[in-house]
Amino acid sequence: MRFGCLGSGSKGNAWLVEAGDTRILVDCGFGIRETGRRMSRLGVDVDSLAAILVTHEHSDHGRGAAKVAQAARCPVWLSHGSHAMLEAVGDAPASPRILEGHRSFALGDLEITPYPVPHDAREPVQFVFSDGARRFGLLTDAGHVTPHMEQVLEGCDGLALECNHDVAKLEAGSYPAALKRRILGRYGHLDNAAAAALLARVAGPGLRHVVAAHLSEENNSPELARMALAEALGCEAHWIGVADQETGLDWREL
Repeated sequence: MRFGCLGSGSKGNAWLVEAGDTRILVDCGFGIRETGRRMSRLGVDVDSLAAILVTHEHSDHGRGAAKVAQAARCPVWLSHGSHAMLEAVGDAPASPRILEGHRSFALGDLEITPYPVPHDAREPVQFVFSDGARRFGLLTDAGHVTPHMEQVLEGCDGLALECNHDVAKLEAGSYPAALKRRILGRYGHLDNAAAAALLARVAGPGLRHVVAAHLSEENNSPELARMALAEALGCEAHWIGVADQETGLDWREL
């Protein structure tokens, strides 16, 4: 089982997860050409996708899903709320599969566990993936951490956690006050310290990879995110990976 990232941040998000003969794309915040270009960097093609999963309808996560799915001839899995919102703006996929936030399902060699998160979207979810031996947990776009989120993510072998901002940088930065309130709110985005606190609670002895994700280019830095997560684990900062906006993240094996 392995995972990689095509790009992570406010300009577009997409993750690849693969086990056996099954390869899926999680979110698609890029156009068809850019998605193909970024996938080729990881040595795979769009037509190799078995499915696309969408966490929520915000454009940096869902705007390319319908067209990429059409090119790949694969279904798109998403919540009822996310589908309704994409349908309202004309971006709904032609072959939707509606998932439930508390019900696991299988896609080929992968078992997928969706779980709800608090974010200012319509019925947003995140995912944990398993091949039966290893588990990879993905968490971005959440304003705070719930007990259920902790329970689902506990003991994963790989984790990608939102480290959207450093609170001090955000508060001192140039964003309008209303946008700052949204980001800092309970339905906004996780900061470095919140992600580190979560990591300290869910990390188990089998943890092989930790990746900081969805970093703000203005209100955070890879160094700050790495330091926060490394302190939570008591490890060297260079052990923490970072999924960035331009180059994403190379494959990580579990």
